[in-house]
Amino acid sequence: MAAAPPAPTSRLRAVVGEEELLRARAVAAVRAAVLERHPDAEVHELAALGLPVGQLADVLAPSLFGGHRLVVVGGVHEAAGALVDALTSYCTDPDPDLTLVVVHHGGKRNEGLVKTLTAAGGAVDDCPKISSAGDRAAFVRNEVRAAGGRITADAVTALVDAVGADLRALSSAATQLVADFGGTVDADAVAHFHRGQAEVTGFTVAERVLVGDRQGSLEMLRWALDRGVAHVLIADAIADGVRTAARVTSLNTSNTGELARALKLPPWKVKKAQSQARGWTIDGLQQAIGVAAELNADVKGVAASADYALERAVRRIVAIRAVTGRAARSRAGY
Repeated sequence: MAAAPPAPTSRLRAVVGEEELLRARAVAAVRAAVLERHPDAEVHELAALGLPVGQLADVLAPSLFGGHRLVVVGGVHEAAGALVDALTSYCTDPDPDLTLVVVHHGGKRNEGLVKTLTAAGGAVDDCPKISSAGDRAAFVRNEVRAAGGRITADAVTALVDAVGADLRALSSAATQLVADFGGTVDADAVAHFHRGQAEVTGFTVAERVLVGDRQGSLEMLRWALDRGVAHVLIADAIADGVRTAARVTSLNTSNTGELARALKLPPWKVKKAQSQARGWTIDGLQQAIGVAAELNADVKGVAASADYALERAVRRIVAIRAVTGRAARSRAGY
């Protein structure tokens, strides 16, 4: 999780980790702290990929007009060697009138820059990927608490099941629930909220996709988009449905109770996945997981049009089910 808000006097800071929302919040905390101390500070936000060393040198050079500056260099894990060298050199003798923040998405590449910054006395915000259900539940509780509400344990489970793994979507839903219902958020409030939101839209699209209903899938997708449902909610619902169907299919049992215990899923979700997995092969589901992974990146900025990316993914997954299922039936002699 992100570190505590930085002291205004901090001059070097690294924001490190896979979780995009936590990275964004960490950078925002630094920006707020700097601007509180220096309201007229210049703010420069640069992407490391393709950044000319000369441009970096210009913003790091002492200002002729005085005043404080905040320089945020994003994606330093993708930086070229010359840029990393320039940042490393700067960290050895930082300007007292400049706050430098480097943002690294995790991994080994260019991690030496983060180590150099830390060795020079810089602060680090750790933003690891929140991948377990327990961590997502804790995140939801914290978001609700920050919004001034409380949430019951069954409501936390219902919200995580409905929305999925995307932290922005979870944060938005948690905040909206507190705004709509106030006080204590319970499972009935979550069900009511999602009756016209993620449960009926994103998950309805996913259900139609998994059963191979091409026309129904596209109709539900257009219906969801027309009502402003977030692209990431729909993409996450599709990915969750495909992954759960694959997990259920991969185990050599059809006993709902055994599957629920083995997969640590509620029985109702196992039953739904069993129903949606009919007509699929393991190979087909693996292909569909690949499409869902591409879609996740597309709706978060890779694709020029998130609407088109969703429609294309829906068509591809439905086609995969039809082709792989037909091939399996042919091999079986049907």
